[in-house]
Amino acid sequence: MKTALITGVSGQDGSYLADYLLQRGYRVVGGTRHAETAWAALPPELVGKIELVPWRMDDLSGMKAVLTHLRPNEIYNFAAHSTGSGMFDDPLDMSDVNGIAVTRILEAIRAVDPTIRFCQASSREIFGETLQSPQTEATPPNPRSPYGAAKLYADCMIRIYRLRYELQACSAILFNHESPRRSRQFVTRKITHEAARIKLGLAHELHLGNLDTLRDWGFAGDYVRAMWLMLQQDKSDDYVIATGEAHTVREFCEVAFGRLGLDYRDHVREDAASYRPSEPAPLVGSPVKARRDLGWEPKVSFRELVHLMVDADLRDLSVSTN
Repeated sequence: MKTALITGVSGQDGSYLADYLLQRGYRVVGGTRHAETAWAALPPELVGKIELVPWRMDDLSGMKAVLTHLRPNEIYNFAAHSTGSGMFDDPLDMSDVNGIAVTRILEAIRAVDPTIRFCQASSREIFGETLQSPQTEATPPNPRSPYGAAKLYADCMIRIYRLRYELQACSAILFNHESPRRSRQFVTRKITHEAARIKLGLAHELHLGNLDTLRDWGFAGDYVRAMWLMLQQDKSDDYVIATGEAHTVREFCEVAFGRLGLDYRDHVREDAASYRPSEPAPLVGSPVKARRDLGWEPKVSFRELVHLMVDADLRDLSVSTN
């Protein structure tokens, strides 16, 4: 039985990966700063099926102790400050948790057991103000936020440790990936949740920013499967994980409200105050390398993803209001 350590296991990606690895017969251990709150945040189907251990991103000696005790075969790092509106909050802590802490993990692996395989959840935010679209593994990075800069630093250190110390370490450059477990601070879940509320008569309008903003949206469950595939390869490498398709926020609204028999134009209002600066090139990733090397393809389409999220929100809201 393989053992996998997942940091950030109570988040969207960590929980989907835990689901996937349990199905493959892994012993799954979640590294968490606060076990009590982590248990409460886990999806019910994971409670009692995984283990939790203390894990602090600023504690190298603690990391070494955990790895010495567990001897995991694989580590997946999702512990990080989130993207979105908080990308400029506390840049010092952002740099440490999203960047330098990854070096601590690499140092712990090198000290305890260099055969441990490590996968880092990187981000399309490393590309920032790019003029190239779609973005590939060869696209020059140009982050425009502390979040993106910290993720880029982590990616660079992973490549250095891979070359210098021959660690089996890699970065998954993840484009937008969503699910019913997505936080409501993200626009996709905000749309599906509010659409369900409007359907149930609990709300009437939804205010959003630029409806013509383009994004590459995939399903979180597909993306963590790609990360697992990355760690099964004989040679470590970094991969862009994306669908390669661009959709607007307007399209997302149309599909979400349409699923409920509603016309989004009757309920969605554009709010100029919520507009973000537009990107010079569409943020769309190329999955060509992942398809070629890993045999990876997203299984859930854009429309299926939106329907999955709307259905889950409508179901949960219906239960909570009855």
